[in-house]
Amino acid sequence: MQWGVATPISSALFIFIIFLLPGCGPSVNHYLLIEQSLHAGDPHRAAAIVEQTEREYGAKGRLLYAMDRGMVLQLAGRYEQSNASLDQAEEEVERLYTRSIRSETAAFLTNDNALPYEGDAYEHVMVNVVKALNYAVQGQLQEALVEVRRVDHRLNVLSDRIKEADKYRNDGFARYLSGIVYEAAGDLNNAFIAYRNAHEAYGAMSGWTKMSSPPSLRADLLRTAEALGLKTEFEAYRRAFPDVGWDPVSSVQQSAQVVMISYNGRAPRKEDLLLDLPISLDAVQLVLLNRGVFHQPYQRNRVIDGALYGLNGRVVRVAIPQLVRQKTQVPVEQMTLTDSLGRSVTVRSELAQNVTALADKSLSERLPAMTVKALARAATKFAMAEGITRGAQHAAGRDAAPWVGLLVELLTKGIAVASEEADKRSWQTLPDEIHVARAWISPGQYRVSIQPSGHRLMGKDGHAIALAAGQTMFIIQRVLQ
Repeated sequence: MQWGVATPISSALFIFIIFLLPGCGPSVNHYLLIEQSLHAGDPHRAAAIVEQTEREYGAKGRLLYAMDRGMVLQLAGRYEQSNASLDQAEEEVERLYTRSIRSETAAFLTNDNALPYEGDAYEHVMVNVVKALNYAVQGQLQEALVEVRRVDHRLNVLSDRIKEADKYRNDGFARYLSGIVYEAAGDLNNAFIAYRNAHEAYGAMSGWTKMSSPPSLRADLLRTAEALGLKTEFEAYRRAFPDVGWDPVSSVQQSAQVVMISYNGRAPRKEDLLLDLPISLDAVQLVLLNRGVFHQPYQRNRVIDGALYGLNGRVVRVAIPQLVRQKTQVPVEQMTLTDSLGRSVTVRSELAQNVTALADKSLSERLPAMTVKALARAATKFAMAEGITRGAQHAAGRDAAPWVGLLVELLTKGIAVASEEADKRSWQTLPDEIHVARAWISPGQYRVSIQPSGHRLMGKDGHAIALAAGQTMFIIQRVLQ
């Protein structure tokens, strides 16, 4: 009869556990398989792995799936399919401006993995950057300009919304690529504006990206300012860049240009930083004996920790994400173009984008709010577990209350601890850095060679190209080290 009284409480406990379980399931790291395929020089297999693991992304990871798929399809040279996938990513970004209350509640009681992945602002910009490159590689400059204008609009909206100068509100590389595409299309006026915006963006971001504008961008400003007759701007840039060599537009008008974009290294990944917060003296001793208050995640110990802390009943776990950098070992590449007579032109690449710095900045900007939310979530789960435990004890009666309370506390508080997990999702198929090399050469036939040697390059190293006067050819490389 006493258990009959406890039925509503048991139902509440069941609902509570159902809310918690989504945060407990292990996730398969298919990124390791993708990376192995890229190391083996097989981007087609990497694309197949992404497509085969679509279910792992789930309904909450539709944006991430579309971005990952778009990136590896680009590396496989399947540019149209890449853009189709990135179109879906753009649509998903727009759709995710609204959220359901149910999803927010589930995320609050478990972790943010229960919410759809919305992506960071720099990732949204990179969607259009990758699309623009897909079109540019195919020689479809007008289509590339559409994406360049979308980049401009996205960054302008971001700049209007975010007023703090030290936050991510502009993007030097996205602006720089826009200028290159405009100039390749013959639009010097918009090219100059994009180059100028790029230089300003690099300057504004330099404090946390630890990089300045590429020397080739400074040469672009001098060349286009002079060509447009902007004497004041030209003189100002000449004083600002006294050591930069440049060629006037008149000397390169009948030349061709090769633009090499190199994706170097691997994007940073995220891991759990678990904070075990004791709220009693014996719990302090337990936490310190277990692994300390701050510790790295050990998946094999989640269940053990849940049982241990559930038995004690006075430990609250909070999980926040931390960035694990995976810096490239390749500081520079050399691109050599050799004509049919054996004459060659060699240029060195320049750092144009620090993706890891963007990810670090994005996480640091969001971390205070994420920490407050994680603390509130942990406190709420603890309070609910306390309420359910006391209710179960009351319903069980005086004789059964002690062991029923122990069992329910072990279950509710143990699951609360075991389910705590940070949102570690990110666009991991991006590189650590993006390098750019540009060469102005006479029209003709060339063989392209890109170094450093000893590093596997995802691209067409050593392939032949034919260039006409005024043509700009884009080449994409992937360096995994």
